[in-house]
Amino acid sequence: MPDKFDLSVAPFNRLTSQQQHKLKASLDVAYFRKHEYILTPNAPSLFLHIIIKGGVEEAAEDKSEIYAHYANDDIFDIRSQFEQICKHSYQALEDTLCYLLPTEIFLEFYQQNTQFSNYFDNNLARRQQLIKQAHQQQNLAEFMLTKVSDDNVLPAVIVQGDTSLANVTAKMKDHAVDAVLVKLNQYDSRLKQTPSEQPFGIVTRTDLLHAVMLDSQHQSSPVGPITRYPVHYVNKGEFLFNAMILMTRHKIKRVLVRGKSGDVGLIDMTQILSLFSTHSHVLTLRIARANSVEELAMAANSQTHLVETLINNGIKTRFMMQLIASVNEQIIEKAFHLVVPETLQQLCCLFVLGSEGRGEQILKTDQDNALIINDGLSPEIFATAMDKFTTTLQQLGYPLCPGRVMVNNPQWVHTQSQWQQQISDLCAFSNPENMLKLAILTDAHAVAGNKALLVPLKQHIHEQLTDQELILSHFTRPALQFNVPLTLFGSLKKNKTGLDIKQGGIFPIVHGIRALSLEYNILETNTFSRLDQLTQQKVLEHSTAENLSEALKLFIKLRLTQQITSQAKNTEQHSDNQINVKQLERTERDLLRHSLHVVKKFKVWLGYHYQIRD
Repeated sequence: MPDKFDLSVAPFNRLTSQQQHKLKASLDVAYFRKHEYILTPNAPSLFLHIIIKGGVEEAAEDKSEIYAHYANDDIFDIRSQFEQICKHSYQALEDTLCYLLPTEIFLEFYQQNTQFSNYFDNNLARRQQLIKQAHQQQNLAEFMLTKVSDDNVLPAVIVQGDTSLANVTAKMKDHAVDAVLVKLNQYDSRLKQTPSEQPFGIVTRTDLLHAVMLDSQHQSSPVGPITRYPVHYVNKGEFLFNAMILMTRHKIKRVLVRGKSGDVGLIDMTQILSLFSTHSHVLTLRIARANSVEELAMAANSQTHLVETLINNGIKTRFMMQLIASVNEQIIEKAFHLVVPETLQQLCCLFVLGSEGRGEQILKTDQDNALIINDGLSPEIFATAMDKFTTTLQQLGYPLCPGRVMVNNPQWVHTQSQWQQQISDLCAFSNPENMLKLAILTDAHAVAGNKALLVPLKQHIHEQLTDQELILSHFTRPALQFNVPLTLFGSLKKNKTGLDIKQGGIFPIVHGIRALSLEYNILETNTFSRLDQLTQQKVLEHSTAENLSEALKLFIKLRLTQQITSQAKNTEQHSDNQINVKQLERTERDLLRHSLHVVKKFKVWLGYHYQIRD
């Protein structure tokens, strides 16, 4: 019985303990010499093979076509387990060791265990879900070791006990809080009955509502009598987990936080739960509180940590993109308000492009932004502010765009009328450069200033391109430009620097779906939302859209994981888009190969749909 067989990877981690024990008891190990045939066409297959070491080639009986190459941890031949005979030949390319799982045991597991059988289903979405579950980690340790600090505490609003109910309500509104601390008078009997180091009570918005509406108290009544006392508290520096236990034990939603210098604050259960799941609430609070570029930079620099937390907590890729896109938008909008004069802010609209515009950016990428200004104004009025804004984003960790698609470039700052004319000109001359600019503008998303200025521009793009088959044919062509990184044999194709996941996987899906959205007048900018709309309009079959969605999520997640790993090791990547296939587990390689076949099939469909012939 092989003791070293890894039961922690899919699909074998889906087996029950009893099934895993039976699996290990049933396994055998076989050795095949270089060039030896392991399976031959039309012969019965008695085992499922799992490669320990070596390489195997799958080919047609007459060697006229090679279908795939298999390496360490790969599984073959699944088809023969169900059909009982092999259709292709499997030959060792080098000395090879394999685990052998008897066919009858494999089929028994397949029939009895749905999660195990799902792995071998051809539907990419179901296989992706299985792998996601296998890798999901609920990283509770990080939360349990997080301490109460200024980053996760709300400053307390404090009022005196003789303050009127009306004034307390106004203070809550002015400070955008739903609870205030009330400093009790030293003669208050409650202080004598229940002595406390903290002479504060608490009043919530609900307390005020009940006092006025249910107890018929006048708005001028003092707040002291309705104040709840004592208030439970924790100290700064204590573990956040202790605050959650305190709230749970006493069935309360807020606790007071006290510092060594006597300062006090509040933390509520909503923050606790948000911190527990993603730590995103802390970041958004720090962004909102930033009063200078330096403070904003400190918040922005913690973004990578947030992404790592999301990954470690098994957060779905699509949700993670939405959350980070929201955080990015808050950072950029805050920077705009900090550096652009208030007198100019409502006279223009800042919009982002590319992956930022689509809401598909996770880690910070190059700046891609542009500006619309009111008709009748000169772009020169905004030049100084836009130069400063671009420099500020650079300080916040957003690199300059090599193609200079930024607001400090006059080519990306125009009035509404000028933008509309430029779009008409781009559509009139369908050369590659114009189509690239048009593609960039298609993903525009307003983030700051007078956002209404972007609406007519987006409408004009769609008016120019909806049902325009000839222009869309030129527009779509770049999606077919790059080869899918698969060999003629269906294996992963990589070079010395790795496998380019953007050119070979992400871009064909994103750009192809962008073209279809223009054709069918879909105003969404996010690729996943566009896929949903295309499915509803029956442009794409549900299974096709689902497979494209799962493939895109996988590509983005693989690229993100590799980027974070490289940053943690302080290693330089030749490109953020190059995937080191050797670092992937067998299940990930299998999914990647499957996903690239989805892209290949989609590109064929696009070529046929838009009559693109090279």
